[in-house]
Amino acid sequence: MNMPPITKNLIIINVLFFLAQQILGMRYDMDLNDILGLHFFLASDFHLYQLVTYMFMHGNFQHILFNMLAVWMFGRVMESMWGPKRFLLFYMICGIGAGLTQEIVQYISFQVNGLGALPLDGLVSVDGYTMPLSTYLNFWTTVGASGAVYGILLAFGVTFPDERMFIFPLPVPIKAKYFVIGYAVLELLLGLGNRGDGVAHFAHLGGMVFAWLLIMYWRKNNGGGTYYGSGSTGEQLKRKVQDFFRRFFSAKPKMKASHGRMTDDMDYNARKKQRAEEINRILEKVKRDGYGSLTEEEKRKLFDASQQ
Repeated sequence: MNMPPITKNLIIINVLFFLAQQILGMRYDMDLNDILGLHFFLASDFHLYQLVTYMFMHGNFQHILFNMLAVWMFGRVMESMWGPKRFLLFYMICGIGAGLTQEIVQYISFQVNGLGALPLDGLVSVDGYTMPLSTYLNFWTTVGASGAVYGILLAFGVTFPDERMFIFPLPVPIKAKYFVIGYAVLELLLGLGNRGDGVAHFAHLGGMVFAWLLIMYWRKNNGGGTYYGSGSTGEQLKRKVQDFFRRFFSAKPKMKASHGRMTDDMDYNARKKQRAEEINRILEKVKRDGYGSLTEEEKRKLFDASQQ
């Protein structure tokens, strides 16, 4: 149940925002979704900060439950692989990218439905109600961490494509890569179907697209501490950890005046070598059998090594 820091704090922050949303709504009739949710950029209630804040707002308990469950399941794995700084950067870029995608899709709908030809004070009829266009546009609000979550799902599928997952109600396990592809196709079909279900399907796809672009950028540059690059993810992680220990092994030991200090240094170097061998063994297991085959103790050791 141990969670790396960013995964844990993201869940805590989302839950706190959800509780604040419920309490302020019941006691003071304040709609935080209207304030912090992402409005259409042509609406009067739009603010640039909403591209960030909308990720921490949710429509109902079921919405936040499934999003945070996905962050807990897949986010902690990716943070353990990347480290907290890179994982947080990835999460935020995917969330903001999903918001930008939603804005583009809303603008296309705005033009296709002929709303762009109307003045903002022009009247529109929606579900039997007549209102000014400016008022109607303020109802176009997007909330939820789903865009960032779908980015994490794609990252997991790319990193562990052959990891088998049990997905209800399927009776057999499915590989992660097929799980991700299936979700992407489903979101595309639902988005094109224009079901009017109140779900931002194209925002989900936008999160996956930005996740893919960021991963491809990391692969191409192979820098900044990312474990993506040529070869498998396990090989890149193994190379990073090995490089870390090699810096110590290649340094010439300094002579100590005290025999006791020299003995301590020899013991210390022996322990470092033993840890390096243990990490190599774990990485070989990841490469051979996948991340899910590790014990909790092996996952902890791997995470601790990635933070150093």
